[in-house]
Amino acid sequence: MSEILTTDDAVIRYAYKASLVGAAQAFELTEQGLSWRFAGRSGLWPYVEIAAIRLSFRPVSMQAKRFRADIIHRDGRRLCVISTSWQTAALMAPQSEAYRAFILALHARLAASGSAAHLSAGLGRITYGAALGAIALFAVAMAGLLVRALIIAEWTGALFLIGFAAMFAWYVGGFITRNQPRSYTFTDIPAALLP
Repeated sequence: MSEILTTDDAVIRYAYKASLVGAAQAFELTEQGLSWRFAGRSGLWPYVEIAAIRLSFRPVSMQAKRFRADIIHRDGRRLCVISTSWQTAALMAPQSEAYRAFILALHARLAASGSAAHLSAGLGRITYGAALGAIALFAVAMAGLLVRALIIAEWTGALFLIGFAAMFAWYVGGFITRNQPRSYTFTDIPAALLP
């Protein structure tokens, strides 16, 4: 199922397939609230009952530009909206424009309803700290290997380590930079976490 984004008067719709074999997950922004439907279940969350939204950047091997929004109800239930949709066994299609429009409209509806939802971006602080720690350990190990390669004049190994470190910094650096934990407002949604 490819993207679905339509607007009928006051209804905005978005759908995606989270897995190849599963049914599509469909969402609607209506006058009454956020309506959702997937896996034989459905529900309607009034905007004032949405307690929090967390936006993040979550690339996967088949889709380097993948974004995620976790919408949390005040009773703890959680909905996940992803910016890509499975098409075939080898194709995950981006739905950038539809996802962006849906997320922006959701924030606008929440603001208009007087919502007190907590808006956060990136990873949780503990997860982010653990990721920074792992990267620091990796950097120390790579630096040690590079120094050893230079001391024993293993130039090919040193070049390989430099190339690998540059590729790692480019890929992981973007993930870490975009997913820095922070709060935001309805009028200042982080552009780095929208396609």
